Amino acid sequence: MGQIPLHYVDLRAFCYATEDEKRVEDALRTFLPEEFEIERLESEGHYGDRILILSARVENADDVRHVLARLADLESFGRLLAELDERVTENTELFLRLDKQAAFSGDVALGEGITFRAKVEAYPAKKHIAVENAREVLEELDDEPPA
Repeated sequence: MGQIPLHYVDLRAFCYATEDEKRVEDALRTFLPEEFEIERLESEGHYGDRILILSARVENADDVRHVLARLADLESFGRLLAELDERVTENTELFLRLDKQAAFSGDVALGEGITFRAKVEAYPAKKHIAVENAREVLEELDDEPPA
């Protein structure tokens, strides 16, 4: 894979009072390189219940490649490419929602529970340029043989 047109990738998952923190962390780690630091922030729900927010920002090019390589395992990769125009914002950010339960099992699927946000390089910073840059990197992933 050549140059990655992404400034960074943010991954975030909420761990609710009814969930096991270790399992939610394991789900998030499905997308992260080994030994990557996960930040924890405690919050409170509407009824006073504890909500732990687990997040990681990946900025190093090799680490971003690792995260993207995991995305290549999506069964619905074609759907992702087809929806790219709706998934990239005017601020040149690519958003995905990934299935937390599948990630805990080591699988990658679109769904609920993990938020993926990538800042796409675009000069000038226009949505259509960001969409094309995102498409280019994702199509390149789709063409690579499995590791």
